[in-house]
Amino acid sequence: MQLRHVRTLLAPQDGTARVTCMAWSASSSRFAVCTAERVVLLYDEQGERRDKFSTKPADAKYGRKSYVVKGMAFSPDSTKLAIGQTDNIVYVYRIGEEWGDKKVICNKFIQTSAVTCLLWPAENVIVFGLAEGKVRLANTKNNKSSTIYGTDSYVVSLTSNVSGKGILSGHADGTIVRFFFDDEGSGESQGKLMVHPCPPYALAWASNSIVAAGCDKKIVAYGKEGNVIQTFDYSRDLSEKEFTTAATSPGGQSIVIGSYDRLRVLNWSPRRSAWEEGKPKEIAHLYTITALAWKRDGSRICAGTLCGGVEQFDCCLRRSIYKNKFEITYVGPSQVIVKNLSTGTRVVLKSQYGYEIDEVKILGKDRYLVAHTSDTLLLGDISSNKLSEVAWQGSGGNEKFFFDNENVCMIFNAGELTLVEYGSNDMLGSVRTEFVNPHLVSVRINERRQRGVEENKRLAYLIDIKTIATVDLVGGYSTGMISHDSKIDWLELNETGHKLLFRDKKMRLQLYDIESSTKTTILNYCSYVQWVPGSDVVVAQNRNSLCIWYNIDAPERVTMFPLKGDIVDLERNDGKTEVIVSEGVNTVSYTLDEGLIEFGTAVDDGDYHRATAFLETLEMSTETEAMWKTLSRLALEARQLHIAERCFAALGNMAKARFLHETNAIADQAAQEHGGDGTDHYLVRARLAMLDKNYKLAEMIFLEQNATEEAMDMYQELHMWDECIVVAKAKGHPMLEKLRRGYYQWLLDTQQEEKAGEVQEGQGDYLAAISLYLRAGLPAKAARLAMSRDELLTNEDVIDRISTALIRGELYEQAGDLFEKVRNPRKALECYGKGSAFLKAVELARLAFPAEVVKLEEAWGDHLVQQKQLDAAINHYIEARCSVKAIEAALGARQWKKAIYILDLQDKQTAAKYYLKIAQHYAALQEYQVAEELYIKGGQTKDAIDMYTQAGLWEQAHKLAIKCMSQEDVTVLYITQAQEMEKQGKYKEAERLYITVNEPDLAITMYKKCKMYDEMVCLVAKYHKDLLGDTHLHLGKELEAEGRLQEAEYHYLEAKDWKATVNMYRVNDMWEEAYRVAKAHGGANSHKHVAYLWAKSLGGEAAVKLLSKFGLLEMAIDHATDSGVFEFAFELARLSMKQKMPDIHLKYAMFLEDEGKFEEAEGEFIKAGKPKEAVLMFVHNQDWDAAQRVAEAHDPDSVADVLVGQAQFAFEQREFQKAEAFLLRAQRPELAIKYYKEAGMWSEALRICKEYMPSRLGELQEECGREAGKKGSGGTEGLLEQAREWEQAGEYARAVDCYLKVRDPSNSGLVEKCLLKAAELAVKFLGQSQSVEVTRTVAPQLVAMKKYSVAAELYLNLDLIREAIDAFIEGEEWSKAKHVAKELDPRSEEYVDQRYKEYLKNQGKVDSPVQVSLDGRWVTLAL
Repeated sequence: MQLRHVRTLLAPQDGTARVTCMAWSASSSRFAVCTAERVVLLYDEQGERRDKFSTKPADAKYGRKSYVVKGMAFSPDSTKLAIGQTDNIVYVYRIGEEWGDKKVICNKFIQTSAVTCLLWPAENVIVFGLAEGKVRLANTKNNKSSTIYGTDSYVVSLTSNVSGKGILSGHADGTIVRFFFDDEGSGESQGKLMVHPCPPYALAWASNSIVAAGCDKKIVAYGKEGNVIQTFDYSRDLSEKEFTTAATSPGGQSIVIGSYDRLRVLNWSPRRSAWEEGKPKEIAHLYTITALAWKRDGSRICAGTLCGGVEQFDCCLRRSIYKNKFEITYVGPSQVIVKNLSTGTRVVLKSQYGYEIDEVKILGKDRYLVAHTSDTLLLGDISSNKLSEVAWQGSGGNEKFFFDNENVCMIFNAGELTLVEYGSNDMLGSVRTEFVNPHLVSVRINERRQRGVEENKRLAYLIDIKTIATVDLVGGYSTGMISHDSKIDWLELNETGHKLLFRDKKMRLQLYDIESSTKTTILNYCSYVQWVPGSDVVVAQNRNSLCIWYNIDAPERVTMFPLKGDIVDLERNDGKTEVIVSEGVNTVSYTLDEGLIEFGTAVDDGDYHRATAFLETLEMSTETEAMWKTLSRLALEARQLHIAERCFAALGNMAKARFLHETNAIADQAAQEHGGDGTDHYLVRARLAMLDKNYKLAEMIFLEQNATEEAMDMYQELHMWDECIVVAKAKGHPMLEKLRRGYYQWLLDTQQEEKAGEVQEGQGDYLAAISLYLRAGLPAKAARLAMSRDELLTNEDVIDRISTALIRGELYEQAGDLFEKVRNPRKALECYGKGSAFLKAVELARLAFPAEVVKLEEAWGDHLVQQKQLDAAINHYIEARCSVKAIEAALGARQWKKAIYILDLQDKQTAAKYYLKIAQHYAALQEYQVAEELYIKGGQTKDAIDMYTQAGLWEQAHKLAIKCMSQEDVTVLYITQAQEMEKQGKYKEAERLYITVNEPDLAITMYKKCKMYDEMVCLVAKYHKDLLGDTHLHLGKELEAEGRLQEAEYHYLEAKDWKATVNMYRVNDMWEEAYRVAKAHGGANSHKHVAYLWAKSLGGEAAVKLLSKFGLLEMAIDHATDSGVFEFAFELARLSMKQKMPDIHLKYAMFLEDEGKFEEAEGEFIKAGKPKEAVLMFVHNQDWDAAQRVAEAHDPDSVADVLVGQAQFAFEQREFQKAEAFLLRAQRPELAIKYYKEAGMWSEALRICKEYMPSRLGELQEECGREAGKKGSGGTEGLLEQAREWEQAGEYARAVDCYLKVRDPSNSGLVEKCLLKAAELAVKFLGQSQSVEVTRTVAPQLVAMKKYSVAAELYLNLDLIREAIDAFIEGEEWSKAKHVAKELDPRSEEYVDQRYKEYLKNQGKVDSPVQVSLDGRWVTLAL
């Protein structure tokens, strides 16, 4: 926990103005501060000052400055404020519930010394310490004070534990004393607990320890029995001062201790079981903290200072906003404040055991709180501020909470239903059930008060789907178990928990009375049912009828109204009950009879007079009649006899009304004589017992009062003579004989001869008794009496009368007994025979007439057969030697073994038909072996085969058939039988028959015809595995055509054709299924494609949501674009990814371009922000005007590209000048050079380069030379052409190089011309050095070609005299050589001569003179 400054409630003063004490009210709505001026300031919860009042001295004569306020505390109800003063008094002010209420002193407690500190821990109990060392208690109820305990040391501090049931006092000598009002079972000791090293001015009692601090700058934490567990030593901290005050958080988990300019915080760590020091709150110039007060909800703490300032701090651990509706503030590990942001209401959720609260959830329409701790569960109702904390072991957060009941939270976890009542810290109950639907659990908690019942808490729930249990939650025992024959889908108790309504799946509405354990079906086809709130009236709907039971105690009395719609709700408010019915688009309300509903309420309240008054206003109907009956019963039970009389009068039961009238008269008279209401008078009680038909109770009441006559009169009036005589006999009444005679005469008068006979028999007058029995038509009773008395058996007249009467009454057996008794066996046997008393007849015949025994046995058997006692008849037929009858009786009695035993003794012809019946029996019992033997004995082998076939025992049937039939016959038999089974729908049996005779194809065909595809596939897989895939595919198509798509999917997938499945679902617009199949069975991207198609089918926002859900939005846009579905791509992008629009426009434009729709493509290129692409499109298609138009309008930078395109086209058309003009306009001379180069027009290229790109001229020239070299190697024509072009282009050096490269041995003249041309160009246009170099290159080649004179002339042109002379000498033109030497270089004449002499020597003409021409003159050279 950390402290955060919120606001200053009271500004500090410049000097000392000590805040002596402060206090928060228990409701957290008020905060009180006592200033140095002894004025109490009252603030509201938001920190706004709302009120103030001045305190008073104990004695006004001493003035207001004669005391200091040392302690202040609010009462638990926040309406009073106790103030302890140093002038030896404690005042209690009533400050009222509203701001501005008058402040009145309601209690004052005068003491013997100054009050030093004060607490108000509990109602009417104020605890305060005195300067003389005593700790006293003041009781505000009796205005008295008493000493709790006393010490010899000044009380410096006083604090209480978290619950307020224990206090600690700190004393000036360091002693700390503990006292408990209630130790809450902790067993902790009381009295002197410890001695602190210094006076513990800062004393706090937290949940787990006691913390004390003082002027030694040490904070010491003590255990529960005073042992030191922790010490925080700040004595070496020079900035720390003495500790002056301390406060504990309401949850007991944190402590704040005040000193100088500082608040220190200690937080309890449950994990370490130790205090951890938080970051201290330091505020400069705050000065000494003199008082601390912690808000009761734990969210704020206020600190008062020496200078009179009051600062407020927020001290929550964390704060969060829940659903933008609630603010949840954790003010401590075990305390949370939940605030409704809209209403401002707050609920403080606190663990009573100090456990740390985990996450708080607000559920149930934002009304209920749920939070867990390590060992408990916290629940709360925000609206009623009822909070509960129950023990709850961690279940991993798997609980389910139901908040349908406003009083109880239902928690389901691991098959157990737990009920917690809001506001109670004990579980209401816990039961095992798997059914937690709120409609299958009903809880009623004190919803309607009943007379004599303090707590009424009932639960009804399902044990299983057909069994309901009801539980009394107060006593914790089961009150009933209701078993039903159908599944139950709804149940609800009434508000008193005495009746239960439940409905089953067959729509039958049942009423169960828990007290009487009776169940009644009150409605069929019930679609809606509900108890009317606040009553026992039931409203239900049966098809088109509204059914109302105003008196549920008479469920047969129902009021019905026709309906046109369905009931949707039931509302009861403002004395009006309405059934809301939905009739299509309209809603109609039906108003119930509130008077009838009120009757039930009055009865429940026990106000029978109000109920009677109400019923008297109603006309008699079935409902009101039922209510009168109910009221009459209840009134009798409550002994409200006048009301009961009125009820029976209203019901027309005048007998009971008159009887009660008389009873009321007796009660009224008794009330006048003895007081009370007279219902306790014995006559009244006896008459009520008589009314209840409890005559024995009435007799007991009379006899208790020694009112024998009244008891006898009661029985005589009721004609209960026997009971009357018993009473008279028991009491020795003198009228006993007279009563007996009177009783006998009354019996005769009322023709009760039988009863009269019994009386005479009891008195020993047997002849009279027999006569009376015969008169009453009871000859059997007379015969019994006669046979019991020997003297009567000898009286023939009596015997004749009795026997005649017996025979006349067809009581033959009794007549036979009588005749046998008087030794007349023939008549006795005859009577036994007529009376079918064969046992007696046979026994008599064996003794008297043995020859007739066999006849009697057969007759006995026939009689038993007629009486359906076939089992008993068998032995009699056997005794009579009637075998056929015995067999038939045995068969009829299902005594099969006995029948077989008898049959085995008979001939086959007689026994055959019976064997068949017995065999059928054993076949039904599945004792097939025995049945087979019997069938064979009866000659019915085919029936045995059929038996085995029907039982599915094909092997036994086949084995038996082979024994007695040919294979063909067996096959025909089996196929015929299978076809018959097929007609009867017994397909499995038919299949087994087909398989048995190796005809699986017939079974497959059968299943196909019956559309039993699973069985068909099984057979195909077993017998035609190669056709399984095709079969699955075929079945898939058939099922798809029939609309059985799920089954078709199975077969398609089994055929490994998932695409067909996807297409099937697509065609049927079942995209979810298509996507599922594609994802589960398709390739990596197949489900994406399906999702795309799904979205395409949806379109719009739905498509966007779908693709976003799958994370395929961008992919879908790209795919749509790539697939040419641009409209869909545009729609998706426009709705979700507008940044993709330019890409789509671009691709659409490219698509339109490919389609030749150039104008549309142009528009899309422009929308895509790519006008250059449009330009290039038109350029590509040579639509130069359009290209120029688009470029100029949308992309001026592309104008050049258009010109370049036009130029390229012109070059291709050989329109070089036009092309050159375009390129120059586009400022692209480099392209002109490139195109000229490509066209081989190097001269033009050089020209353009020289004019527009002079920096590249040298590079171009070199390239041109290289190109020329390549052409030379290929022939002289190319070199000559190149040379001429260079010459025309003024590139004389390159032209010279080209001329020099010409080599053609076959055309020496051409080579000579080229060499001379090169020399000429070099001399004319090249520099001196280049000319010399070229001449030195050309001349030797001319010499080699024997063009000596030409070579010499070239030398001479460049003043190369010696080289010219050498050329002449090489051509043996000595005269020219001599002439040149003489004219141009006289020094070379000797050289010429020398060379000539050498020449002659070589020619062998050394002595011959030689003549040479010099300037036209011939000169003779002497050698």
